[in-house]
Amino acid sequence: MKRLTVEDVMTRDVVTVTEETPFVEIAEAMTRHRISAVPVLDAEGRLVGVVTESDLLRKEESRDDTGRRRLGLWRRTRADAKAGAVDARGLMTSPAVTVTPGTGVAEVARLLNSRGFRAVPVVGPDGRLAGIVARRDLLSVFQRSDADIHDEIVREVLVCRLWQDPAVLRVRVQGGVVHLTGRVDLKSLVPVVVRMTAATEGVVDVVQDLDYDHDDTHPTAYPRA
Repeated sequence: MKRLTVEDVMTRDVVTVTEETPFVEIAEAMTRHRISAVPVLDAEGRLVGVVTESDLLRKEESRDDTGRRRLGLWRRTRADAKAGAVDARGLMTSPAVTVTPGTGVAEVARLLNSRGFRAVPVVGPDGRLAGIVARRDLLSVFQRSDADIHDEIVREVLVCRLWQDPAVLRVRVQGGVVHLTGRVDLKSLVPVVVRMTAATEGVVDVVQDLDYDHDDTHPTAYPRA
């Protein structure tokens, strides 16, 4: 089964800045391009950090002394440094959290959700920026046609990996929802079929109405000798 990677969905044409880019130019670039973060590159095109909307807003937050006092000492010192920054060097978070072009889409989705990121830079083996992947890029996996999803499930899941007859175990896909009907040989195979079907790129949900010929989930009692 083909697994989509970051390279398949990332944006390659990335808005970037250098460490010397002034605060105002960074804010203008984010507003003009409607982006939430910009990678910061050195002279060789290697990633040295990332400036986010939150980094820029530190300057406005610093005007509210009440909110500032609620922060711990370390966070307050860091926030003060970013609030006083005038260029990307002072604003950026470094080192930046990155992924590689070969990272799986599911892994990136977990990273973005766990860290609360909207996007993450993609870096090649040489440390150079290869692109950026945002939450909206990951949604492209759900833009596969029903026919494409159907064909992959039948070909890759049922025939190649589980050795099932598509004439007996039938697949119907509508709006990304996969409907499985028919029979399998063993009861233990039912959750396997469902799980592997759900793992197919673009599948929104799996609805199954599968029967089986043999229940192998309970040990068979043999007569005593």
